[in-house]
Amino acid sequence: MTSHGEPLDSVLETVGETPLVSVHAAPDDVPIYAKLESFNPGASVKDRIGQYMLEAMLDRGELDPGGTVVEPTAGNTGIGFAIAAGQLDVEAVFVVPERFSVEKQQLMDALGATVINTPTDDGMQGAIERAHELADELDDAVVPQQFTNPLNVEAHRETTGPEILDALDGDVGAIVAGCGTAGTLMGVTKAVRERVPDVHVVAVEPEGSTFGERFGEDPEEAEYKTEGIGTHDASTNELFDPDLVDDLLSIPDRDVHAEMRRLATEEGHLVGSSAAANSLAAQQVARGIDGGTIDAPHDAVVTVFPDSSERYLSKGVYRSFEEWEG
Repeated sequence: MTSHGEPLDSVLETVGETPLVSVHAAPDDVPIYAKLESFNPGASVKDRIGQYMLEAMLDRGELDPGGTVVEPTAGNTGIGFAIAAGQLDVEAVFVVPERFSVEKQQLMDALGATVINTPTDDGMQGAIERAHELADELDDAVVPQQFTNPLNVEAHRETTGPEILDALDGDVGAIVAGCGTAGTLMGVTKAVRERVPDVHVVAVEPEGSTFGERFGEDPEEAEYKTEGIGTHDASTNELFDPDLVDDLLSIPDRDVHAEMRRLATEEGHLVGSSAAANSLAAQQVARGIDGGTIDAPHDAVVTVFPDSSERYLSKGVYRSFEEWEG
């Protein structure tokens, strides 16, 4: 696990350097490793962009100390931004669609942020539009916009990707990660490809998501319960670059639900639904490498477990599939 040998001045100094842990369901000859992002202080991968983006905007003069950050978010990004904002003398306002995790919204409030809900039917696009309206109404307010801001990708290119390379001495055969904003996958891919140009890259989405449109496909759109990844409007996911992706895997909710339970029971991983989707996709990729249908420069497959299942207990993630609320 991550360790620190001396006292630290700020919680921000604990962001990153998360453990890379084996997933036991891998084939014998093709290991799978998951980056456990729940070890961040806000218990998710989004702590990385919260700190990185706010510090960069303050350094560039795009945001002044005492100013306000307004962000549309499903929750984890809000928590990450709220932690950073509280330490960097910035006010925080988050616009969250109603259907998303109550736990996340309570944590944003506890961290001193203002949470504003938008109708579920308006989706994330409705939250984005409302965030910009609010920023226009406030003095010295900015919308970092994780879906379009290159700093999202840069954060993972500068932190997550190099950490993976260091842990595996550069022997990364495949990168497998879910796409919401796509910042994690794009940033990690760019970092790894500097040392492993032919690394195999796989994007993960829930079945019913429409990232396939970016590959010229006509995917069948449907509602899904898996939270934090996927899209119903691929045009809003501007950071997603299909030219960096070798394959796109769509994982059914029912399989995700079963994998959340398996990861907890068999491997001790208390992770959310996006982590379970990543795990299943990584296993599929590892089997492909093992069977020779996927050409990868090294055997190791790397994925990300973005957060903890504790964020979703009120949604019944460990109850029956029918009781799980998306």
